[in-house]
Amino acid sequence: MKNKLILFWLIIALTLGSIYVIYKKKTSLGLDLVGGSRLLLEAQTSEAVPKITPEIMDSLQYAIENRVNAMGVGETIVQKIGTKRLLVEIPNITDTKKAKEFIGQTAQLEFKRPVTLFDGSQGWESTGLTGKDLKKALVGSTPSTGEWMVELEFNLQGAQKFSNLTKELTGKQMAIFFNGKLQSAPRVNEQISGGHAQITGGEGGFEYEEAKEMVDLLNAGALPVGAEIIQEESVGPTLGQDSINKSKIAGLVGIGAVMLFMIIYYRALGVISCLALLIYTLINFAIYKLVPVTLTLTGIAGFILSIGMAIDANILIFERTKEELRMGRSLFTAINSGFDRAFTSIFDSNVSTIMTCLILYCLGASMVKGFALTLIIGVCLSMFSAITVTKNFMHLAFGTSELKYPQLFGLKKEEIENAYKAQETKREKAKFGVLD
Repeated sequence: MKNKLILFWLIIALTLGSIYVIYKKKTSLGLDLVGGSRLLLEAQTSEAVPKITPEIMDSLQYAIENRVNAMGVGETIVQKIGTKRLLVEIPNITDTKKAKEFIGQTAQLEFKRPVTLFDGSQGWESTGLTGKDLKKALVGSTPSTGEWMVELEFNLQGAQKFSNLTKELTGKQMAIFFNGKLQSAPRVNEQISGGHAQITGGEGGFEYEEAKEMVDLLNAGALPVGAEIIQEESVGPTLGQDSINKSKIAGLVGIGAVMLFMIIYYRALGVISCLALLIYTLINFAIYKLVPVTLTLTGIAGFILSIGMAIDANILIFERTKEELRMGRSLFTAINSGFDRAFTSIFDSNVSTIMTCLILYCLGASMVKGFALTLIIGVCLSMFSAITVTKNFMHLAFGTSELKYPQLFGLKKEEIENAYKAQETKREKAKFGVLD
């Protein structure tokens, strides 16, 4: 009983924490609910790329998607239009100018060696080590001064290039250029192995926002070709506040109808399932805000569907428990047996749903991904709600009592009286199928 009480208070603490998150954090809504920006990009040819091929457009689309995702925006749409254009829709972006600059930057990182020019001045020439050899970039700070810098980690090929380059330039300077601008030119004192480098930003270092933007661009990858923004416009919500209000009403009516059915049909067990459902809803919505999940109308549909699946698990458990009570089991044994018998059915159905959602998320369009993500989170959480929350509440409410009023469980007294009578050895150690 002590462990059950501890679990109960942990559930209460988790519920209160969820309420705090819901109250404090803002809900992220998709383009169909809050509007946003729409940009039309056109790939540009150059001497290096005289013709725009489908493969180049695939690479450009991938790079643009990475950049938009780095902005922390969900439910974006990046799709090809014709042979050399991309349509980009970004929800809830007010600073369109910043989005345009971020999406269109080249993100070209180059390491160069010193060279003497014809007039005797010093210049720089390419070494062949570029951002294409980069594995990832991180924002860091110098231990002594606390100035912001960019930490680089190369892939295997890039690490070897960097090691050879620092060996060649020992005692000389090595310049680091980003988008054609000299960032720093440190002196190489010795060969550097391990595939790590730093961009310090020169005297005074970087501002944090500057370093973060550089890291996001480097991690998103350089654009394979130039992309010019030929059209931009603000997009109003296609569904808007009216649909949000209608969705709230529909959700409340649906949940209310489900709760009413559970209480009428399952009586005391239905009350417990309603409490577990409220806790499930609060925790689920808090997770959406923490991830964060950008809610569109399809995402809301996935959330409501997951609520139905959470109740479905409770129904399986309650029906199994009622079967055990009809067979003459004590209340404690019937509860444990009901969960044991229902678990495999709940687990199998939820795993099959999760697998389907993963396929939708990996292969589906942007709006389908929102539905799949909310449903995956809801299904996983419904397992916790049914197996942990509902079971804990049932044990605390009925675990040590006798079945004096079968009507509280939606059963008739005659069903219990005519059933097989069994006497368990000890209620505390009663297991399914172990009877005197």
